[in-house]
Amino acid sequence: MERIVRKYRGKGFKLTPQRIAILKFLEGNTSHPTAEDIYTEIKKRYPTVSFATVYNTVQVLRDKGELLEITIDPARKHFDPNPAPHHHIMCTGCGRIGDVFVDYSAALNLPDEVTSQFTTTGNHIDFYGVCNACRTKNIN
Repeated sequence: MERIVRKYRGKGFKLTPQRIAILKFLEGNTSHPTAEDIYTEIKKRYPTVSFATVYNTVQVLRDKGELLEITIDPARKHFDPNPAPHHHIMCTGCGRIGDVFVDYSAALNLPDEVTSQFTTTGNHIDFYGVCNACRTKNIN
């Protein structure tokens, strides 16, 4: 917990017990939770926490570049505490989201009509598929 407090104290981020709980939940979390997922988990320890507190906290973290808002799921916003450039894959069966740490920038040959009007500064590719668990369920 001390590491979390040290990391965010100097960034102008008010550290309440609820916010520290949110930060602890997100630290190293690779499940790409929604704000609702975070709220459900934090409410177990802090029953008086409001959804607005969770939502506002993830928005502040996103605005400070500490959290990525990913839109691979058209039904809900998910959040990724790993802001390093990477891509995502989502199972079309269960909705599980995984990380893809491959740099595809060299393979992206954009047409001249695009590159003449834009200078590329980044990219993000979303992949969709069926995870092993869903594939196994469908085989049996």
